[in-house]
Amino acid sequence: MKTTYIKLSMAAVLLLGIYSCKKGEAVAADYETANATDSASFMVSDSVSSAATMKIKDKQFIKTADVNMEVKDVYDATVSIEKSVQDLGGFVTHSNLRSNIISEDTYNTSNEDAILVKKYQTENAMQVRVPTPKLGEFLTLINNKKLFLNFRSINAEDVTSSIKYAELEGRRIKKTSENITQLKNNKDKVKLDDDNMSEGNLQQFANLDVTDNLKYSTIDIYIKEPKYRIAEITITNTKNIDNKYKFNFIYDAKNAFVEGFYLIQKIAVGLITIWPVLLIAAVIIYCIRRRKPIQKTNPPIS
Repeated sequence: MKTTYIKLSMAAVLLLGIYSCKKGEAVAADYETANATDSASFMVSDSVSSAATMKIKDKQFIKTADVNMEVKDVYDATVSIEKSVQDLGGFVTHSNLRSNIISEDTYNTSNEDAILVKKYQTENAMQVRVPTPKLGEFLTLINNKKLFLNFRSINAEDVTSSIKYAELEGRRIKKTSENITQLKNNKDKVKLDDDNMSEGNLQQFANLDVTDNLKYSTIDIYIKEPKYRIAEITITNTKNIDNKYKFNFIYDAKNAFVEGFYLIQKIAVGLITIWPVLLIAAVIIYCIRRRKPIQKTNPPIS
């Protein structure tokens, strides 16, 4: 009996251990699943802000975004972003890709060749517009190009009240136009009609602008490379070329002799040109010498 009790106790302990192990495995599996779910949720929420995809009944939003990030290659990223915009049915309104020169040095490698070394950093400031329903998709696409995200801001401006107010203003302007029509024709009526039409045009312009901003979201994008790049450009060794042709004794001596001969000719021609002046000067000198008194000499005393 005692032996049977011992066996039953051992079996119970063994079953309890197996149950504990299974329960521990189940808890670990549930924990891993929860972590995976949390990670997936974090990735989704991190890739696209809720402001980009937000939809609320009876509400209308004008959505804009501003992205500043560092990429591996600005040119490749620019081409990829522009293609993504086109594929989503949007368009690029501004793109200013440029390389900022940090330093520039020239190193001579031979008598004929040299290397121009430029240290530079490439950047691009872009503005694109994409259909508002695809704003979140577009932000996800450009997020894949980043090396480091400096900042990203997404704004959703509620313009529901503004749209309602615009509708009321449109009715008022229309009613005013009907009232003006009933007035007698005079100068005041013409002015009132003109002012009301101008106000109506401004209201229509504002409505078109709001409609366009509702349809397309505006995204300002600034991308740059995190480090400087080096460009090595083969050029001509201009210093050696300058030294080569800087001085040639035979050629320069020949030119000096010819130029001296021409200088003598120019002096002779110049003297011939001023012959009247020279003639007058000669006459004056001659007259002065003729009028000069002759000094008398005293006879010697004996």
